[in-house]
Amino acid sequence: MSAPASTARPYAPEPVTAGGPTAAELLDFALRTAADPAVVASLPLDPEGRTWIRLDGPGGSEAWLIGWPPGTGTGWHDHAESRGAFATARGRLTEHSLTVRLPSEGWRSLELAPDVDRSRRLDTGTGRAFGRHHVHEVLNESPTEHAVSVHAYHPPLPLIRRYSRSGPVLHLEHVERPADWQ
Repeated sequence: MSAPASTARPYAPEPVTAGGPTAAELLDFALRTAADPAVVASLPLDPEGRTWIRLDGPGGSEAWLIGWPPGTGTGWHDHAESRGAFATARGRLTEHSLTVRLPSEGWRSLELAPDVDRSRRLDTGTGRAFGRHHVHEVLNESPTEHAVSVHAYHPPLPLIRRYSRSGPVLHLEHVERPADWQ
């Protein structure tokens, strides 16, 4: 097996711009990294659950290479104050997102207005960038094919808020801190 990607440096670190890399710069990194067959091949895949390894992101960002077995997903979540991007390196992912910014504190349940849902498919070699407080879920809807993707966030994730959804009602379920996923 190759060396863990946490020590790999697929690209030289980029200089930190004022406020760190932009969402467009994060997307550029994710697309370039997703196109690198050696980096993608370094991820061990598990048929039962998602796998991930940390990468060196640009300008002090946090980056991950993630494997998605058939039928897996993230559930609804956001990345708090971080902006981010992700790109599909293998397979196809589906993203469901909301077009509204939710209040960051002071609520447990919200009823969403009609027409705030968006969906997009991200085939191999495609990606998407997003701003702070972006609420979404990412899924590998294939019944047979593993998917692999590259994700980058700046500032590094301070927390992830997890939500459940029942029709138009979104419920804040819990908050994860970096110690929960690193």
